[in-house]
Amino acid sequence: MNVLVVGGAGYIGSHCVRQLVQAGHRPVVLDNRVYGHRRAVAADIPFYEADLGDEAAVGRVLREEKIELVMHFGAYCYVGESVTDPLKYYLNNLAATLHLLQAMQAAGIKKFVFSSTCATYGVPAQLPIVETMPQAPINPYGQTKLDVENALKAVAHAYGLSFAAFRYFNAAGAAEDGTIGEDHDPETHLIPLAIDAAVGRRPDLKLFGTDYPTPDGTCLRDYVHVDDLSRAHIAVFPRLATPGTALFYNLGTGRPTSNREVIRAVEKATGKKITIVEVPRRAGDPPALYADSGKAQRELGWKIKFSDIDAIVATAWKWHQGHPAGFGGK
Repeated sequence: MNVLVVGGAGYIGSHCVRQLVQAGHRPVVLDNRVYGHRRAVAADIPFYEADLGDEAAVGRVLREEKIELVMHFGAYCYVGESVTDPLKYYLNNLAATLHLLQAMQAAGIKKFVFSSTCATYGVPAQLPIVETMPQAPINPYGQTKLDVENALKAVAHAYGLSFAAFRYFNAAGAAEDGTIGEDHDPETHLIPLAIDAAVGRRPDLKLFGTDYPTPDGTCLRDYVHVDDLSRAHIAVFPRLATPGTALFYNLGTGRPTSNREVIRAVEKATGKKITIVEVPRRAGDPPALYADSGKAQRELGWKIKFSDIDAIVATAWKWHQGHPAGFGGK
């Protein structure tokens, strides 16, 4: 299929573009490059620099490229920033997505794959998290993703849109060949921060909270490899054939990993000791978050290739070794 990948120059989007090519599809990228990197996308992939909220520009791409399905990764995703600058998140994550859906409606495109988040669940009442649990976001980032999910349900009912929303846990790792990987500015994810501390690009690694009710006192999170995430998005395509289909899936390994375990995995991969500075908990960090992704495995035949943290970190380290300055700019 001809697939428009919105946010295709970003971390998860660029990995999904590569997986689409490997699966025999034809990706087309639309990215405003606020956070994306042109170098993350192969030169032979059609690339349009535009905002997803620009209905006229998006509509032209949809028609000229004969797009059959849209994948949407173009959200802002810094939780703390969403609290201090909520309008930025509502305008981009929600309002601009509604413009994208309007452009799709005008172009007659009825298939949509949405990058959602486990942040829609807020602080879960029980673990592991299943798709039917209550959704009660505790920050604007999670709220805007839930708002889009609710809008999609209404659009599916009214106009026959078929969609799948994937609620990610902690995306991590890099392409197996080390050619693309994680390059955020600012960087907030634990694995790349730990790698930077291990190789001396930062003096130390701050460990937020060591008194959680967990085996080693640090947060437990579910790390899922970025290529495993991407493969799930493509596996759902056949299930979107029926108009009005509305699908929701968690994507995680179901294996919680503590912050200290992540640090040990990075030390093992790099062969270097990390200087750790223990600091108080961050507000709003739940002690544990991990997924039951059985639904995706059953319905989509999704198989997790990278099931342990050492394997995930090894791919991240390969990327960082070959690209110490990331993509070297936009």
